[in-house]
Amino acid sequence: MERIRVHVWVSGIVQGVFYRASTAEAARSAGLDGWVRNLPDGRVEAVLEGPRDSVERVVDWMRTGPPRAVVESLEAIEEPVEGMAGFTVR
Repeated sequence: MERIRVHVWVSGIVQGVFYRASTAEAARSAGLDGWVRNLPDGRVEAVLEGPRDSVERVVDWMRTGPPRAVVESLEAIEEPVEGMAGFTVR
């Protein structure tokens, strides 16, 4: 099974609405490794590693996020897999 790594930046109303916690829950439920964190400029940044279909499913979920989020834009780029283990909120 092909593993990929995607680096994601999400803009909009994504801080203070449980976006990080919800992303971590979605990623862990999908069996992904990586991390998610808030950025000082109001965006959320995440790295997701795992099977392509699972990563793509979580990235698609991130385009909407939890109920109180308002996602204005999402940028996702593939990077070389680093072999991360576990998923953390930073």
